[in-house]
Amino acid sequence: MPTLTAEELLAGSALTHRVTLPAHLVSGSTAGAAPAEVVVRPLVLADIARLNRAAADDGDLASALMVHQALVEPRLTLEQVHRLPAGLVEFVLGEVNRVSGLSLHGDELEDAVHAPLARACFVLAREFGWTPDRCAELTVGQVLLYLEMLGRGEHPAP
Repeated sequence: MPTLTAEELLAGSALTHRVTLPAHLVSGSTAGAAPAEVVVRPLVLADIARLNRAAADDGDLASALMVHQALVEPRLTLEQVHRLPAGLVEFVLGEVNRVSGLSLHGDELEDAVHAPLARACFVLAREFGWTPDRCAELTVGQVLLYLEMLGRGEHPAP
């Protein structure tokens, strides 16, 4: 099995994903109308750390910040995200979690982000010679993949 390069793994953080919204969550949606879509990008480790600091203990704010950060098209202000229907935000947040490689929700995410991801970045920086900025560009899924590779004694190709 070929080992991916760092560039190949980091490329995933630059991808965008079209997400089709359920008609019942979109205001003004009518039968026969074209499906409504938004474009999201995966959150990277730096986004999660920044969102965690900004939201502190406010789970609702964390959700809104995650959607605001990941939503590429249409680009909304944080105030606009706060005015979206709760069900729509929850659906988009689920898609953001999916494309970001996150499967945790609410308090679980906050607890997981604190120490383990910081330690993971330290280990990746030490083992692969990466800068903190390079580690911060990784999605959580990519961090987990690299840690799995280390656990198997594998290293990315130079």
